[in-house]
Amino acid sequence: MNTLKNKYLFLLAFVLLFNPQVMSQKTYKWTDELELLKRIDKLPEYRTGSYVEQFSSYDRTGGNDDGFNGTYSYLRKEGDKLVIAEMEGPGVINRIWTPTPTDNMLYFYFDGQKEPGLKIKFSDLFSGKVFPFTKPVCGNEIGGFYCYFPITYKKSCKIIFDGPKLEFIQIQYRNLPGEKVETYTGNFSQQDKDLLAEVNKVWADISPEITNYINGKSSEIKTEEKTFTIKPGEDISFFEMNEPGRIIGMEIDGGTSFEGLHKDIILSAKWDNEKVEAIYSPIADFFGYAYGKGAMRSMIMGKQGTSNYCYLPMPFDKSASVKMVYKKRNEIRQSPVSVNVKVYYNSNKRDVKEEGKFYSVWRREKTPLGEFHKFTEQQGKGHYVGTIHQAQGLRSGMTLFFEGDDSTYVDKKMRLHGTGSEDYYNGGWYAVLDRWDRGNSLPIHGCLDYSLPMARTGGYRFFLADKMSFEKEIYHGMEHGEVKNNFPVDYISLAFFYAAQPLQSRMEPSDELREVYQPTEHIYFPQQMLLTPGGGVQIINDRGLQMNTQHEGTVRAMLNDVPEGKYRILINYFEKPNGADFQVWQRQKQLSDWISTKGDKEISKDRIYVGDIELTEQTNSITFHVRNNQGSDQFELGLVILERIK
Repeated sequence: MNTLKNKYLFLLAFVLLFNPQVMSQKTYKWTDELELLKRIDKLPEYRTGSYVEQFSSYDRTGGNDDGFNGTYSYLRKEGDKLVIAEMEGPGVINRIWTPTPTDNMLYFYFDGQKEPGLKIKFSDLFSGKVFPFTKPVCGNEIGGFYCYFPITYKKSCKIIFDGPKLEFIQIQYRNLPGEKVETYTGNFSQQDKDLLAEVNKVWADISPEITNYINGKSSEIKTEEKTFTIKPGEDISFFEMNEPGRIIGMEIDGGTSFEGLHKDIILSAKWDNEKVEAIYSPIADFFGYAYGKGAMRSMIMGKQGTSNYCYLPMPFDKSASVKMVYKKRNEIRQSPVSVNVKVYYNSNKRDVKEEGKFYSVWRREKTPLGEFHKFTEQQGKGHYVGTIHQAQGLRSGMTLFFEGDDSTYVDKKMRLHGTGSEDYYNGGWYAVLDRWDRGNSLPIHGCLDYSLPMARTGGYRFFLADKMSFEKEIYHGMEHGEVKNNFPVDYISLAFFYAAQPLQSRMEPSDELREVYQPTEHIYFPQQMLLTPGGGVQIINDRGLQMNTQHEGTVRAMLNDVPEGKYRILINYFEKPNGADFQVWQRQKQLSDWISTKGDKEISKDRIYVGDIELTEQTNSITFHVRNNQGSDQFELGLVILERIK
């Protein structure tokens, strides 16, 4: 009997030792996913069979009802409640976004349970008031409310919204096939709390350093530092390595030399003598400058002070070559540029089966009407990890191109579809005050710039725990306009990803494509002007700017955001029975005579010329003088338009 028992135990031990499917699996917990929010060193690692997908309120008809009416914000009703997401199989929710949070309850039902395993006010996912949904892993700042706290489930998850109407929503998740997943319980050990605090600390670091990311294969770093001067027409290599290894990060300090309207210095990198460069982009675009100025300061890459930094790991198999290329122009004076560069690297070779190489795709185009802007389209195996995007409208005074949705197709299936361009960058409500109305950098996303007079904006976003894996192919792009890509726009984008296959081609940054686009017309809406009443006038912002006076008074309007230069001033105003008289001045210089806005009936007077001005940093305003015209007491301004004088 004992002999048989011993034989059985031996056989069982043999099976467990040599059959990995029978061996006990390590449990995958929410903390494993949380750790990925700080482990930049793990970004090159593949995820076989684990796809990121999304429930979203986008308009299924191709229109622009992406949440306004709540038509597509839920899957079905259960009583008076809304089922807003339903996931089958083991997985993890890794991002929830909305610009319209409410105090209605959310109920998370895990693994077919009859009672919710998590109950929370929708607004408290982002408020920072309810543990563990803490800032800055969860929060808001640029019009959108986001939560990257991971919520795991073993078999399934159903989310119910306790309310009659939900507006804009994105719930992003990824499947975890073959993983032994521990369902989120809401119970936290001290170790769990410490990890969350550590992740929040990394995300909150507004002055990131390479030391934040020295883990795993990014450990044991060496530093190569070079200082050199590069002249127009030159290319200078600043890092060469002829053995396997990886770049952990780089810092490039060129003072203010990368700013300005001409982006003539290129960052170039090749791995393993591949035919096409893995990186080939104007330095300014690569580090998230916006229209000639530094604008991005994320936890991974951007600009702080005069130094540009990138801490995305870049493994290679045999060799690496990184250089600067200074493109020479024939008609523009160019100066030599002094640069200090630090490259952090080690000799930890790439695991070919487990890791991809880093690639970036730079593109600039006036995207044709009816066509999507393509961030990237790649074949083979890999995962997408980041986007930097500048968007310049080609119609003055309008940013309606940002109504366009992002879309992602992976391995022949649409996995993600967004609800608007600023939503993709975890923002919301572009052109609304105190929302997406100015540049603002957050840990992994942000608004690069916003200027309605210049008709431009931009954003960035990095994908960490939610990096988008593909086995055979990926298409990732952005729409422009409300429907059917109907708004003319000039897009510049950088797509970052890791892949098994090298790039097959690239776009050449020609002289024209390296220039910052400068509109020739600028439109100011009174609702967004900085106004200073000079006395004697009451101001009401309605459809236009109503200036009411019993006698006479002044109102000064700032003309910000446009380049210095000479301009013609055109204004739109309303002629009506109670219309007052007005003059336009620039400081002590009178630009127009008194103009009467009194008429028998109300009509709009458009593009009325009132004079020429020269705008400088010190003289970037105009002043309206308003006087009562025999009881007619209101001057209503519609628009101020500047036309550049060449």
